[in-house]
Amino acid sequence: MTTQATENAVRASIVVDAPVQRAFEVFTSKIGTWWPPEHHILTAELAEMVFEPREGGHVYDRGVDGNECRGARVLAYEPPTRFVITWDISLAWQLEADPARTSEVEVRFVAESSARTRVELEHRHLDRHGEGWQQMRDAVGSPEGWALGLGRFAAKAAA
Repeated sequence: MTTQATENAVRASIVVDAPVQRAFEVFTSKIGTWWPPEHHILTAELAEMVFEPREGGHVYDRGVDGNECRGARVLAYEPPTRFVITWDISLAWQLEADPARTSEVEVRFVAESSARTRVELEHRHLDRHGEGWQQMRDAVGSPEGWALGLGRFAAKAAA
């Protein structure tokens, strides 16, 4: 896996032992099976994580108390090769209501063979988070950020 931070983006990629269709499905519809459980901002215990498979949908967490946290909007959904979502999380790790202050995550799925897929992630426009945005770049670009999530995703996709 590789992770690289630029001025206002973080790029990461990983090759998974899964066909492109399975890799896309695990990343999206099975996101709750691999997303790090410690990476939620609900106050209650997490019951499920949902990726609505359509442009205009959301990615959200639902707590055991029924409350939901809609942390992303689906801007593009092109199975099995690509999707783009917003990152509606503020620097204080709370929901960000102002769309002008959110970043974007694009994930591409590239078949390397019939059984292997390269997953390329770009978390961009991090400067939109406002003053101090570098802390978001540093967090998502750290070993506990996208690298952790992609590692868990790769293990789940290969299983």
